[in-house]
Amino acid sequence: MVDTRAFLAEGIATFALVFFGVLSIIISKEAIGSGLTVDANIMISLAHGAAIGLMVYAFGHISGAHINPAVTIPMMITKKISIPNGIGYIISQLVGAVIAGLILYAIFPVMGPAVNFGTQGGPSDLIDHNVWSAFALEGILTFFLVTVIFMVAVHKKAARGIQGATIGGMIFLLHLVGVPFTGASMNPARTFGPAIVSGAWEFQWLYWAAPIIGGIIAGVIMNYVYIKPSEKEA
Repeated sequence: MVDTRAFLAEGIATFALVFFGVLSIIISKEAIGSGLTVDANIMISLAHGAAIGLMVYAFGHISGAHINPAVTIPMMITKKISIPNGIGYIISQLVGAVIAGLILYAIFPVMGPAVNFGTQGGPSDLIDHNVWSAFALEGILTFFLVTVIFMVAVHKKAARGIQGATIGGMIFLLHLVGVPFTGASMNPARTFGPAIVSGAWEFQWLYWAAPIIGGIIAGVIMNYVYIKPSEKEA
């Protein structure tokens, strides 16, 4: 059964991620200056982690709060969500991200372009602008994000009430270590929304393919090694 309320929840939650995530980048540039300082990286990481964590608490009981096609696709493959609902989730996530990008453009027509509207800019000079290093990093980061999601939000024996803090904390960690190298997308919608207004499409394929592959590998392993056996024991 198609759940339109869940679609709306996914759109709102993804809007929040993109809006507050990009806003933290704009603020860090204005308050701290150009260049990725330690302070700026912490601010950006905290904002993304808080946005995800709070949205998980707000909408986890409505839609599961995927907020990410790289989460929804593994959920579809492992049959945690139906294909029609999964497609609806992904469309809603992309729409929410695009609306956030457009509103940011309307509010910050001058400051937004200064940070490319928070669109991840591909591999940084710290990894010699190597696309395949960036691909590996985005895939590995997403692997651990989806691992945490499956083990705390899908596994029936996981402790209750920790999902938002745990997933938000993981997002904080992954941004803290990933932003300097790739911008730490781990989420095609997070990159797609800002790309609509920034026009930065060069590495769009990377921020779709790597997170989806990393997410699928994590989802399949967690489901068939841990979750399915646990369900049989119950």
